[in-house]
Amino acid sequence: MSSLQNIQHKVLNGERISEAESLSLFREGSLYDLGFLADSIRRKKHPDHIVTYVIDRNINYTDICISACKFCAFYKGPDDPDGSVISFEELEQKITETKELRGTQILLQGGLHPEKPFEFYEEMLRFIKKTGIHIHGFSPPEICHFANLSGLSVADVIGRLREAGLDSIPGGGAEILSDRVRNEAAPRKCSADEWIEVMRQAHLQGMRTTATMMFGHIESLEERLEHLLRLRKLQDETGGFTAFIPWPFQPDNTAFSEIRKATAYSYLKMLAWSRIVLDNFDNIQASWVTQGPKIAQISLFYGANDFGSTMIEENVVAAAGVYFRLSEKEIRSLVEGAGFIPQQRTMDYTSVSSD
Repeated sequence: MSSLQNIQHKVLNGERISEAESLSLFREGSLYDLGFLADSIRRKKHPDHIVTYVIDRNINYTDICISACKFCAFYKGPDDPDGSVISFEELEQKITETKELRGTQILLQGGLHPEKPFEFYEEMLRFIKKTGIHIHGFSPPEICHFANLSGLSVADVIGRLREAGLDSIPGGGAEILSDRVRNEAAPRKCSADEWIEVMRQAHLQGMRTTATMMFGHIESLEERLEHLLRLRKLQDETGGFTAFIPWPFQPDNTAFSEIRKATAYSYLKMLAWSRIVLDNFDNIQASWVTQGPKIAQISLFYGANDFGSTMIEENVVAAAGVYFRLSEKEIRSLVEGAGFIPQQRTMDYTSVSSD
């Protein structure tokens, strides 16, 4: 039996593969090989043929940011006259629209504003919480930024945000969890260890979070695997991640605009690899926002069991020139067209009644 066959045998038997085996599988295995294995894992974890989705809105409370990441087309510098901070009145209007569309949560994220005090974000949470909607907000770089601004520990920042109304934390700002990559692409953003520590502290306080990866820019295959193994290790420790969402870098209008955009082939292979390596993650999310509806539909056969969000509003990827939109009706149609049963969910994968 070849080494590839040995690895495939382990995966099909539900055994964990090592770092070396993971690299061998990606390099030696075809797209079909990885897709077959990922689909077999998906079927074992989700034998009911249900594909979930969430109705929410991505609200960016500010585009002013001191991080100046080279891969971001959305941010404005602190001195840019076009930079803005959302008003509470506009927040309320956006949340009202979301709830009218049966939305269950908002994804609240923004730039690292140099002047807003920590109390501003607590006040924002208390204001939003009056609407009763689930707040999935403030990725690890933002939480580290709040800690730096306030002089509080990360654990204390998370505790105060929870008291103000924060329900869960998104996995944004992970990009690639390798400091070599982060130092070159986003040197002002939190380190890989700091990102992991925010998530650890959130899990220890009983909060659920998601994890992400933005791949296809300056990272190596080994650094992608470093990212996956860091997540797998923390999930072994805490079990606090609900889902993993990988998506390919969108280079247009960024400092990395010369990088070729990832193909559907590379996306599907990375998605399948993620499902195989992250054996302790129940849910893997398709990225129709970057790949479009048809590739997202195909991804349901490469390890994904979740169609993500309806994204009533999305600004960051759109700033890079990629603009796909899907309604709940369209998502359900795509899921059904692939032979699955669509089911609306909440952040923690509780089913939502269609009544």
